[in-house]
Amino acid sequence: MKNVKRHISIICFLAFVLVLAACGPKESSENGANEKETTGTKELIVWEDIEKAEGIKDAVAKFEKEHDVTVKVVEKAYAQQIEDLRLDGPAGTGPDVLTMAGDQIGTAVTEGLIKELKVDEGVQAIYTESALQSQMVEGKIYGLPKAVETTLLYYNKDIISEDELPKTLDEWYEKSKELTKDGNYGFLALFDQIYYAQSVLGGYGGYIFGNDGNGNYDSTDVGLNNEGAIEGAEYIQKFYKEGLFPAGIIGEQGINVLESLFTEGKAAAIISGPWNLEPFKKAGVNYGVTKLPELSNGENMSAFVGVKSYNVSAYSKNAELAEEFVEFITNEENSKTRYEVTQEVPAVKALAEDPVVKESEAAQAVAEQSQFSELTPNIPEMNEVWTPADSALQTIATGKAEPKEALDQAVETIKGQIAAKHGGK
Repeated sequence: MKNVKRHISIICFLAFVLVLAACGPKESSENGANEKETTGTKELIVWEDIEKAEGIKDAVAKFEKEHDVTVKVVEKAYAQQIEDLRLDGPAGTGPDVLTMAGDQIGTAVTEGLIKELKVDEGVQAIYTESALQSQMVEGKIYGLPKAVETTLLYYNKDIISEDELPKTLDEWYEKSKELTKDGNYGFLALFDQIYYAQSVLGGYGGYIFGNDGNGNYDSTDVGLNNEGAIEGAEYIQKFYKEGLFPAGIIGEQGINVLESLFTEGKAAAIISGPWNLEPFKKAGVNYGVTKLPELSNGENMSAFVGVKSYNVSAYSKNAELAEEFVEFITNEENSKTRYEVTQEVPAVKALAEDPVVKESEAAQAVAEQSQFSELTPNIPEMNEVWTPADSALQTIATGKAEPKEALDQAVETIKGQIAAKHGGK
């Protein structure tokens, strides 16, 4: 089935930027109660991402004043909040509002962990189409987007200038052969992980699930071992075979090794995401960011578009107020303030025109890369993809299996797990 990653929602998302635990009301807990019996004043518990609470501090204070409510903000790693919600929700010790990754929405809805939001068309219209689509399951909205991200190319300006920056992956391959010596490297990427490797596999025509172009996925159509995916995996393999990627960037600790090499000035360029903009700056790296390179077939490297959102816990006893908070915290004014503090690109279309966003090199890189990218599938079946796909890529990277053999096995495992856990849907 044809890969439709360039469907209209992505085009709309590009237009936006270019014109650029858990839950419930606590009756009594050490984290605070949702309803304070002594005063009658309501309390909302909000789980925010790590080191991101400062971005909503002023908006929270304003909401508290306008609604006569106390809002307690607790920072937690956003990717883990859904897991905490599963555990804390039934106990009534979690949040009213949490933040989630867009690809977790389908699973959360299936498990009954988050509430549907009754958002009118006027509110829906302020967000980019692709970002809002990430929050939808069967036409219903389960959250509002607060930030969008995609992987980018970071390069060290002290090693390679913008003028001599390779534009294609073939050119980076050649440049890496020049620079790889004495513990130093050229271009590096975590291609043993599908999150990053899909940038190559997808550029050659590989895909996770078939997609009808309207956000509806066919989990029986897995394209990770088609001709394009195999070609992409063969391309990836040569970086490992020829020693252009160090053995240390394979496996769980790979990301730490990759980031250390870049911050220490031992890697000319790496693929990473906006989450490293501030850390690399604090580390004193003189870096630039740009879209990912082109492939040898003339296509640009693909990427996943990730969406962070605010969602209302299904266990919240103040769900209506929690929904008001979600709409308020993601409106244009508060999204702009949040961006200024956190540098996470907002999902509000109008902010693409704002100089604060438009003049940002990182925001523009996200914008440019987004036209070649696709939303991370948000259906529950995606949970069955990560481990088999990563395992296959690691056997390819270490030379333990050839691409076709490894990817065929991965797809067989993925389909088997989907059939066993999701009824073959």
